[in-house]
Amino acid sequence: MNAITLLTLSGEDRPGITAAVTEILASHGVNVLDIGQAVIHATLSMGLLLELPEGANRSALVAALQGFAADKGLQLRWQDVQANSYNSWVEAQGRPRYITTLLARKITADQLARVTAVFARHDIGIDGITRLSGRVPVGELPPQSKACVEFTLRGPLHDLTAFRRELLEVASELDVDLAFQEDTMYRRNRRLVAFDMDSTLIEAEVIDELARLAGVGEQVSAITERAMRGELDFQASFRERVALLRGLSETALEEVARGLRITEGAEHLIATLKALGYRTAILSGGFTYFARGLQERLGIDYVHANDLDIENGVVTGRVSGEIVDGQRKAALLRELARREGIDLQQVIAVGDGANDLPMLSIAGLGVAFRAKPLVQQSAEQSISTLGLDAILYLLGISDRYQPPRDSAG
Repeated sequence: MNAITLLTLSGEDRPGITAAVTEILASHGVNVLDIGQAVIHATLSMGLLLELPEGANRSALVAALQGFAADKGLQLRWQDVQANSYNSWVEAQGRPRYITTLLARKITADQLARVTAVFARHDIGIDGITRLSGRVPVGELPPQSKACVEFTLRGPLHDLTAFRRELLEVASELDVDLAFQEDTMYRRNRRLVAFDMDSTLIEAEVIDELARLAGVGEQVSAITERAMRGELDFQASFRERVALLRGLSETALEEVARGLRITEGAEHLIATLKALGYRTAILSGGFTYFARGLQERLGIDYVHANDLDIENGVVTGRVSGEIVDGQRKAALLRELARREGIDLQQVIAVGDGANDLPMLSIAGLGVAFRAKPLVQQSAEQSISTLGLDAILYLLGISDRYQPPRDSAG
């Protein structure tokens, strides 16, 4: 077996360093088995795993590299690698890979220490750490700041349940989000994103807003809250709430629509998804009237919601057609995946209520967004600290590859 060596270089970054180093290696017939390079605040860190062919002039190679490093003010380290160590490294490439994403308003050393301690306790190695969010200014945070670090992990997880539980406990204690996924070919190959509407794409429950104008706000809000927590059958509770809206003027719908606020990050998220060729859908237990308005504003491809029955400009207290409940959402998601010719693993579903759980459970990536406790506990992924556009980080999409925020929407 030819000699194997790990070469590391660090110091001030400048153009041409990699080209010069590899030119020296090439002149000595060296093979590169692995290479990695990172630059943090204009400081370079480079590692190369090298195979020196039999008969190579090792001392001349080392002298050339040391001379180059001294000339450029770089630190050079040369370490021989034993055959058994190299073979173990090669064999490790078949081990499962995982991604843990840390989401917060600002990243702190305490957060990193607590999260990486969980990895260490479960004997999981860190292959790489990448900052996906933009650079953060020193001092006071800008409004709606975002911070994200992605850990690439490798190794057998002997107790996945315990590992997830510890991550959730740390996330809760630190008031951050920690998303854990297996690194499969589907992770960066999603094609369809389906959203709940109320309290997901918009910061309101529309039926509660209508009920307030109808003078039955407290009654409807109490029923809505219990339904979203999963304490009531959705269809029965929905019909009960709609019946309380009987006699409401159609102009009230226009008033509520004008006052709806889009959720933080929604416009930026959908603009980015559209730029990347994703298809988007609203699958809502709310009303079509409002979903169509969002469709026009955000450029959503598909809309499925409930039709509020109106006669002579007045709400009748009934709904037309099949009610979009949890099971209907899941069926619609399957139907849209078939229509788009994609696997369910390529689908993302986002929602906040118990009636979203069926579609979250069948999607390749199900995200509970600012969700009720029952939904947070049941969904694979949960986002509570940031806006909707944090979903882009779960896809591994860095801020540098996203359209500017002022072009979103």
